[in-house]
Amino acid sequence: MITHLRQKYNGSFSERSYHSLVSWLTEQAGVAPKFQVSETPVFIPKYLKERLLEAGNDIIKVITSNHFFEHAPKGLPAGQAVPRRTEHPLFLQMDFGLCLDETGKTIPQLVEAQGFPSLYFFQDMLAAGYRKFFDIPDHFTSRFGGLGVDEYHQLLSDCILDGNDPAEVALLEVEPDQQTTQIDFELASRRLGIPILCISDLKRSGRKLFYRKEGKDIPVRRIFNRVIFDELLKRDDLDLQFSMIEEVDVSWAGHPDWFAMLSKHTLPLFDSQYVPRSYFVSDVLGEITHPDSRSSRPRERISSFGERLDLRKYVLKPLYSFAGQGVNLSPTEDDLKNIPDPENYILQKKVSYEPLIETLDEPARAEVRMMYLWPPEKDEPILINNLVRLSKGKMVGVRYNKGKQWVGGSIGYFE
Repeated sequence: MITHLRQKYNGSFSERSYHSLVSWLTEQAGVAPKFQVSETPVFIPKYLKERLLEAGNDIIKVITSNHFFEHAPKGLPAGQAVPRRTEHPLFLQMDFGLCLDETGKTIPQLVEAQGFPSLYFFQDMLAAGYRKFFDIPDHFTSRFGGLGVDEYHQLLSDCILDGNDPAEVALLEVEPDQQTTQIDFELASRRLGIPILCISDLKRSGRKLFYRKEGKDIPVRRIFNRVIFDELLKRDDLDLQFSMIEEVDVSWAGHPDWFAMLSKHTLPLFDSQYVPRSYFVSDVLGEITHPDSRSSRPRERISSFGERLDLRKYVLKPLYSFAGQGVNLSPTEDDLKNIPDPENYILQKKVSYEPLIETLDEPARAEVRMMYLWPPEKDEPILINNLVRLSKGKMVGVRYNKGKQWVGGSIGYFE
């Protein structure tokens, strides 16, 4: 998007430097990335940076409103409420596809917002890695708010540890060594000094949680949560003493409820030039929702449905899924009518990602994740980092980019 920088980077690129980058990342974390690291970062010009910041502010205005906090609990599936919910999410991500507006300029379009941790530790290491092995201009930065590396990690440490002994703060996942994001867990553990635990490692005695290490019982007083309920519910093979919904004496760094409460369920609330229009399928089909839940009671279907929305322009998404699972890119009216729980699905106007990033073969499409942190004492989230995913397939994700180069996980350097 900045022609002279792109040409310079592509012209000086070497496979040797790229493989050195991946080897260095592996050395820093002690494990190799389980996802494809892109051969290139993305250089974000000032006008696009301003648009991304404006888009983020539009969304923040909604999620800091009283209306949002009244609406958010409706997104929580029955039986999945976790005690000790925090007043707001600690982590906040906004994913924007890079598209073109009517004047031909790049415009971000919101794909999803989520109240769940992203790769906060890996992304900062990746930014350092690109600088180490490639020529990145000094006046471009991946962090925001003037944060240096030490300030950035101090802020994360303060929010995640919250004054607790690191040995008593557990990074919790389902089989963390099998997760695609394992490298971020390892970097977090090394930086913070916290253990990485599978939820099946947690033992429970009344309201107390602990884990065993070298024959000793170590209490767990705070959880840095990376468990996604969708995955946990599928794992009836796990021997669990703690299922997350019991009342126990722990605090949460990233309370689990916010994964559902700030998610695709939030999209229909936004009204911004940066947010494609979204609808609950239950609303589109003419169902009415009780004010105190997302459950619904049917009424007469709208006969003019086909005239209201051109489904060719929409994508169908389940509310409770992860990494693009269950997305229908070409929904039909029959697809919608056959959904047993339409209140748990949305229709979102399609985002047409533009292939803007020139590579050594075909250009790549980009999705930019703006990564926020919302410390308890702050009135609103603060932007601290970013993540970029590059794709040459019909969707962003590993399964759509197999065998392709200059795709995968990357980072944006902002002018």
